[in-house]
Amino acid sequence: MKRILLVFTLSLVLIISFQTTTVSSSEPTQDSNQLRLQDMLMLMLTPYIEKDLNSYYYPKILKDFSPHVTPWKIEVIETRRVNSFRRFILQITFEIEPTDGGQWIPVGKDRMTYEVSFGPEVKLINHTHLKTYKYPPE
Repeated sequence: MKRILLVFTLSLVLIISFQTTTVSSSEPTQDSNQLRLQDMLMLMLTPYIEKDLNSYYYPKILKDFSPHVTPWKIEVIETRRVNSFRRFILQITFEIEPTDGGQWIPVGKDRMTYEVSFGPEVKLINHTHLKTYKYPPE
């Protein structure tokens, strides 16, 4: 009886570990030049993003705190040049889930498009609020 229980437990552990290792995720698993450039861009845009999100969320949606941005949770949707090849007016569209900043609980989901040009000049072109998440009571 003990042997059957041991075999069953071991096979269950092997099946579970096999399933968790074969599941692929869209999250990058190793560093690359593209990932570093994207991370640098997000770090540079974070102050602009937080300012724009704060003016949208506070105090209309959030009354007790301002939303915070976690650069590693920004998903780039599209990048493009506004004019033509090698013209330095670019647009970046991304989706972001701002958080409460303390426990990193998402408070909503937004799609934002920024125009980045020489100077540097960073300008919000479009902001679409996609969702508001219910914040858990204290």
